[in-house]
Amino acid sequence: MNTMMEKRSIQTNVKPARLGFLGVGWIGRNRMAAILRSNSAVAVAIADPSEERAHEALSLAPDAKIVADLDALLAHDLDGVVIATPSALHAEQSIRALQSSVAVFCQKPLGRSAAEAAAVVAAARSAGRLLGVDLSYRYTEGMQCIRNLIKHGELGKVFAADLVFHNAYGPDKSWFYDKSLSGGGCVIDLGIHLIDMALWCLDFPQVAETTSTLMKAGELIDKLEDVEDFAVATLTLANGAVIRLTCSWRLHAGSDAVISADFFGTAGGASFKNVNGSFYDFAAQRLRGTASESLVQPPDDWGGRAAVDWAARLAGGQTYDPACERLVDLAEVIEGIYGSVKFSP
Repeated sequence: MNTMMEKRSIQTNVKPARLGFLGVGWIGRNRMAAILRSNSAVAVAIADPSEERAHEALSLAPDAKIVADLDALLAHDLDGVVIATPSALHAEQSIRALQSSVAVFCQKPLGRSAAEAAAVVAAARSAGRLLGVDLSYRYTEGMQCIRNLIKHGELGKVFAADLVFHNAYGPDKSWFYDKSLSGGGCVIDLGIHLIDMALWCLDFPQVAETTSTLMKAGELIDKLEDVEDFAVATLTLANGAVIRLTCSWRLHAGSDAVISADFFGTAGGASFKNVNGSFYDFAAQRLRGTASESLVQPPDDWGGRAAVDWAARLAGGQTYDPACERLVDLAEVIEGIYGSVKFSP
């Protein structure tokens, strides 16, 4: 089912944005396909270190050119660039594009630290260009329903939230396990989605206190360079509400994935959960005491909606959007989770 954002991109009579695609592995190619299907944009150029991946992406846009790198992309007359490269490159590549007056849609995380994220946002503000990050779970029908319930006060005062993301596989690229390249482990890879879902649904409240436990192979991590594969964190908000997060790689979860976001208020609750261990199928329910009411059931083709929304807004003439400053808040919460752990000297 198309969202209103996708319908808007299809129906709006505007000139499609001219885009470059930097990094066209599985997720980069998936986002490219979603954007092109929406008719919000055309692909002008593609860059990827793998010639094979670049040619696979070219099948989606035969008129695009394959170029060597970001510099070659930026040599074209682009409105925006879609970045799906390793995390260590995100901030630097985003800043270079923005400084060339090109809008950016980047995979998460925007930066390996709050400082990197803030530098990208500052570059977008200075250039007056649209900046988006692929925080895609916001665009599921289930999370949008839950956010609307909370926004309209139908759950009463939300005083607690429990969010979980267990990936029973874990990343298959070596750079994920090098903290200098990734910025961290399962927290910055998976927990970023949980934190964003919670803060976005609650309208970005102030986090007053953060505590966390990080583990690697079943043991507490005690070295700064360690990359965690299991994490539990508690965020206490300024209003006293509590958000609890749990995420992991390669946990014996009994299924491919366990993903959920539960919100509890004084007048009811709401629950968002993956179905049958799927990474893609989600159901949402409204909770009242011992009763539940279905809000959303799969299917829901949500994966590319964040990218489509960014491309539609870019084609419609949107420039800098101050909402991107929340990306720094998100990065600061992640930094707080890592910072609350005491490492050995």
